[in-house]
Amino acid sequence: MRFVIQVCTDAQVTIDGDVVGKIGKGFTVLIGVGQDDTKEIADKMIKKLIGMRIFSDENGKTNLALKDVGGELLLISQFTLYADCKKGNRPSFVKAGAPDMASDLYEYIISECKKQIDVVERGQFGADMKVSLTNDGPFTIILDSDDL
Repeated sequence: MRFVIQVCTDAQVTIDGDVVGKIGKGFTVLIGVGQDDTKEIADKMIKKLIGMRIFSDENGKTNLALKDVGGELLLISQFTLYADCKKGNRPSFVKAGAPDMASDLYEYIISECKKQIDVVERGQFGADMKVSLTNDGPFTIILDSDDL
């Protein structure tokens, strides 16, 4: 599983011109599900995401977590995080999770995050989405379950 976590001051996702998810200060998280991912792996990733201390404290040190700043989450599925570009110029996506399994894990991640964070917005699995955000810093972290 892969999360691309972007600290943002605001973010939104639109589908066919309609805003389907919108947040203020928090994290925009692109979520890639791999073919071997499980709920147990998702739980580890969620724990790391929620506990990540990457907001600045009063001294300008990255020492505060999402809950500490009343942060919000925008969670967006993105299978292209599993692009394999080793051969040729056309990426392969065979390492991405099958759509049914990946959709189930994406929904699971959303439901588990809602248990801990007051505002959790989302994209739509498999949809053609337009994502816009103001990356604060910019501050972007790549979290890969293979590294946990």
